[in-house]
Amino acid sequence: METNLNHIYELQYAMDTFYFLICGALVMWMAAGFAMLESGLVRAKNTTEILTKNVALFAVACTMYLVCGYQFMYDGGFFLSGITTVAGMDDAAIAGVLAASAEAGFDGDSVYSGASDFFFQVVFVATAMSIVSGAVAERMKLWAFLAFAVVMTGVIYPIEGGWTWGGKAVPFIGELSYSDYAGSGIVHMAGAAAALAGVLLLGARKGKYGPEGQVNALPGANLPLATLGTFILWMGWFGFNGGSTLKLGGIGVANEVANVFLNTNAAAAGGLIAALVVARLMFGKADLTMALNGALAGLVAITAEPADPSPWLATVIGAIGGIIVVFSIVGMDKLKIDDPVGAISVHGTVGLWGIFAVLLSDPDATFGGQLVGTLVIFVWVFVTSLIVWGILKAVMGIRVSEEEEYEGVDITECGLEAYPEFTRE
Repeated sequence: METNLNHIYELQYAMDTFYFLICGALVMWMAAGFAMLESGLVRAKNTTEILTKNVALFAVACTMYLVCGYQFMYDGGFFLSGITTVAGMDDAAIAGVLAASAEAGFDGDSVYSGASDFFFQVVFVATAMSIVSGAVAERMKLWAFLAFAVVMTGVIYPIEGGWTWGGKAVPFIGELSYSDYAGSGIVHMAGAAAALAGVLLLGARKGKYGPEGQVNALPGANLPLATLGTFILWMGWFGFNGGSTLKLGGIGVANEVANVFLNTNAAAAGGLIAALVVARLMFGKADLTMALNGALAGLVAITAEPADPSPWLATVIGAIGGIIVVFSIVGMDKLKIDDPVGAISVHGTVGLWGIFAVLLSDPDATFGGQLVGTLVIFVWVFVTSLIVWGILKAVMGIRVSEEEEYEGVDITECGLEAYPEFTRE
C-alpha cells in the first residue's frame, strides 16, 4: 500500500512539474507575440530595431534573473543559495515530502522542481520588460534600453515581486495584504510604470503632436503582424494565468485550471468587442488597433483574479477593460504622452482596473489591501525607473538624434532594414 501511495505522489510531482514547464513555455511564447505586435504597430523604418530589442531583452532578463533577480525575489539563485527545492533528492525522498504534505492537510501548495519554478518566474520577468519596449519605440537608443533592462529585470522587478508574491516585508509598511493571482499589478502595471517613467524623460516622437495641440497619426507598417502578435499573446496568456495555479494534481485544482482558462478567454473576447464598439461610436470606424488593444486589455484585467469569477463576470471585467483602454489611449494623447503601441494604457491603466476588479469575486480581498499594494508597486517601480532613466540620460543619452529618428533607427542602430526591397533608390 505504501509503495502504491509513493507511486501516486511521484506521479503528482511529475504532473505538477511538467504542467509548470508547459505553462512557462507558453509564457515564453508571449515574447514572440510582443515582438510581432510591436513590429506591426511601428513604422517600417523602425522594425528591425524593435525586433532586436525584444529578442535581446528576453536574453537579458533570463541572465539577470539567474544572476541575482531570483535571489532578491525568493531568496534563491544559481550563483547564491541554489534554487532547487527537491533537486538531489531521490524518488523515495520526494514521495516522502509529498506524503508528509498530504498528511498535514496539503493546503494547495505543491512540491515541484525548483528549476521549473525558476523557469516559470523568469518568463514573467521578461514579460514585464517587454511592456517597456513598445512604449519607448521609434526614438530610444538601443543600448540605453538594454542598460535599463539589466536593472529592471535584475533589481527593480524582483524586489517588488519579493514584497508581493515572495511574501517579504515592505520597508516601513510590513507584509502586504494584497491579492494578485497572476500579476495585473505585479507584472503589467509594474511594466507600465517603468515605461511611463521612460516616456516622460524621452519625449514624444517628432511630428506626433502639432503646435496647436493636434494629434497626428503615425500608423504602423504591418497590421497583419500586429494581429498575429495579438493572437500569440492571447494564446500565451493561458499559460500566464493557468500556470499561476502552480500545480495541476487533484480534482479541485484541475477544475480551477479549467475555470482560469475559460475566464481568461471570456475576458479577452469581452474586451475586444467592447473596444471595437466604443471605437465605432467615437471615431465612426471599426479601428483594428483599438480592437487588438481591447483584447489585450481584457486579458490584463482578468489576470489579477481569473479563477473565482463566473464566465459572465469575467466577460464584463474584460469588457470594462476594453472600454477603459480606448479612453486611456485617447487621454494619453491629450496629455502628449506618446506611446506608439498603447502599452501604458493596456498594461497600466487597465492593470489598475484589474487589481480592484478582484474585489468583485474574491471575498478575502480588501479595498485597503489592494490600494496599499497598488501604491507600493507603482511608487517603487516608477521612482526607481525614473532615477535609472535619468542616470542613463545624463551618462549616455537615451534618445537618438532628430536626423537619426527621421531616417529610422533600423539603419542608425542596427544597420539593417526590415523591408529593404521597398526602399526607394
